Amino acid sequence: MPELEIDILTTQPNRYRESSASAPALEITGNVRVFRLTLPEHDSGMHDQGLAFIAYARQGLRAIRSEGPYDAVFATSSRLMTASFATLVSRRLDLPLYLDIRDLFADTMTDVLPRWMATAFAPVIRALERWTFQSAGRINVVSEGFADYVRQVAPSTELRNFTNGIDDEFLSASPGRRPRNADAPPLIVYAGNVGEGQGLHRIIPEVARRLGDRVRFRVIGHGGRIQQLRAQVGDVTANVELLPPVPRAELHSHYADADILFLHLNDYPAFRKVLPSKIFEYAATGRPIAAGVAGYSAQFIREHVENAQVFPPCDVDGMIEAIEILSDSSAPVDRSPFLERYARRRITTAMAHDVAQFVHSNH
Repeated sequence: MPELEIDILTTQPNRYRESSASAPALEITGNVRVFRLTLPEHDSGMHDQGLAFIAYARQGLRAIRSEGPYDAVFATSSRLMTASFATLVSRRLDLPLYLDIRDLFADTMTDVLPRWMATAFAPVIRALERWTFQSAGRINVVSEGFADYVRQVAPSTELRNFTNGIDDEFLSASPGRRPRNADAPPLIVYAGNVGEGQGLHRIIPEVARRLGDRVRFRVIGHGGRIQQLRAQVGDVTANVELLPPVPRAELHSHYADADILFLHLNDYPAFRKVLPSKIFEYAATGRPIAAGVAGYSAQFIREHVENAQVFPPCDVDGMIEAIEILSDSSAPVDRSPFLERYARRRITTAMAHDVAQFVHSNH
């Protein structure tokens, strides 16, 4: 927004040790300054992520003290600690706070952590979440499935629902499908994190074993469960290809190879509220989609995404049935209405106006 001056505190690209990139430490474009803080390398585990966050918070506080004063704080957060850091800053500086919540961390951790750890830490995490949400003047939830939960935690906070969207690079470069040899089995491509939350280790090895040479899998990514997945598929099948993360520009080539794109979330109650951003990226390709999801994600796909088959998470029989159905209709489909409605540029423009209105109304 031209009437605002914006400082963005983010990090150098640092998601996986195996996949690194670099960007300027300071980038200035018009009225926006981007400060990219350097974090230690990590393997995507919780311990490493915790150390990375501490480094981010320390550098961020120094930058805020040296670059201020400010009139408002905005934070986009898929981890509670980022939102809580923004809350600390807003309270210290007595500034209005707008949060963009992309995951319910406390809800997820209760399911994902070992039971003893969840029992020990859940009260602290939920108290921190309550303090964070109740401190915000306005909260955007990326999934409508989060709304009831957030209303219960922070009933007096204004709520918005600007969803994930489709980036321009996927809108303008929807890949044409490469011709497949009639004798070749269908290729199922997954691109993304390979962690406990995705639960690939609970479904791909068994589906690959049961279907054998009637199907091929290509998994592109890294995460906390990649070694377990590698061990499991190495034991039972040779029809699963595991590739390291690739730059986003290279995903188009892999999507062009695919007969079916695969999305999966583990079978945890917390994931019934989420709306993965991968849905939008996959939908832009026009490819058939096999989605092992439940709750709001399943409802959203059934209502809005054509040529997609939804089955319960970790349901091997359900996935095999989805593959069989989609293999008979693997030609790309036109999802133009979906692409127009969920273009990220349109969604973020509307959200930017909402943030600007919030800042001006509290200034």
